[in-house]
Amino acid sequence: MTGSSSSSNRLILAAVVVTHNRLEKLQVTVKRLLEEGVDHVLVFDNASSDGTAEWLAENGDPRLSICRSADNLGGAGGFDQGMREAVRRFDPDWLVVMDDDGRPAPKAIAAFHAMDKQGWDAIGAAVFWPAGGICEMNRPYRNPFWRGREFLHTLSGKGRRGFHLQDTAYAAGAPVVDIDMASFVGLFLSRAVIARAGFPDGRLFVYGDDQMYTLQMRRKGLRIGFAPQIRFEHDTEARQGESGVVLTPLWKVYYMYRNALFAYRIAAGPLFWPLVPLLLVKWRRKARDYGANRAIFLRMLDAAIRDGLRGRMDLRHEEVVSLAERP
Repeated sequence: MTGSSSSSNRLILAAVVVTHNRLEKLQVTVKRLLEEGVDHVLVFDNASSDGTAEWLAENGDPRLSICRSADNLGGAGGFDQGMREAVRRFDPDWLVVMDDDGRPAPKAIAAFHAMDKQGWDAIGAAVFWPAGGICEMNRPYRNPFWRGREFLHTLSGKGRRGFHLQDTAYAAGAPVVDIDMASFVGLFLSRAVIARAGFPDGRLFVYGDDQMYTLQMRRKGLRIGFAPQIRFEHDTEARQGESGVVLTPLWKVYYMYRNALFAYRIAAGPLFWPLVPLLLVKWRRKARDYGANRAIFLRMLDAAIRDGLRGRMDLRHEEVVSLAERP
């Protein structure tokens, strides 16, 4: 990324959208991005088989580019490869990343261009459900292991409310605040991020890639701002159970918890190992949300814990799926 905006004061923005077999959602997202005036839209097609490739090939907008993978690399692999390709093809000043079911709300891109970005290396959008309401799975946080105030609030019994941003941070007119983690739904990344932090770890396949990437950014001294005036929608079908998101299909359990251990290792530093027993007790309690699939959940969780503690990333996706489908 080398100064593509030298001939103009306007920043060049490229969007990277990762998709796999969700054509209807992708169509809405691509349409919205083009309506919002993004300079370039690169869709990374993770070996979709639902007509996605054909639809993309028929779209005549010159701002739309396609990068198709012969294999499904997962969201992490898609963001890794898609971001690399967008930088190579467009040399943009900023990237903005999202899944196929995440998209900017009307006027969000204009709000990004209008905001004062001085001092910020990355910008995280405020993510809402399409019908309104804050999307909990995309709520940013300030790492309690690095910040005394958040650490004390978390210990006092507030749990995730002790270190995730509160609803007041999403209010109209609220200031931009610094954060340590933002999701890959409406995350804007500057040239400085790519130069110093590189790209997400594609080996993670799915889940946690955004958390690990943004935490590593912060460890390198890069600043991430949460901008409530930039609103995104997340049209996800994931549902909340009593103790968090309930994952389907069940192979996703493996990636969620294995990668969570990787992220906790970065976030907690020397406190990681004392924290592990508490995490394991908490996570095993989540089995109650899975009803008749409780035993499968626990099987996948045990495999995730084993490989997460060992730092193992070489289990093939086909093996993960087979483990979840075993009687």
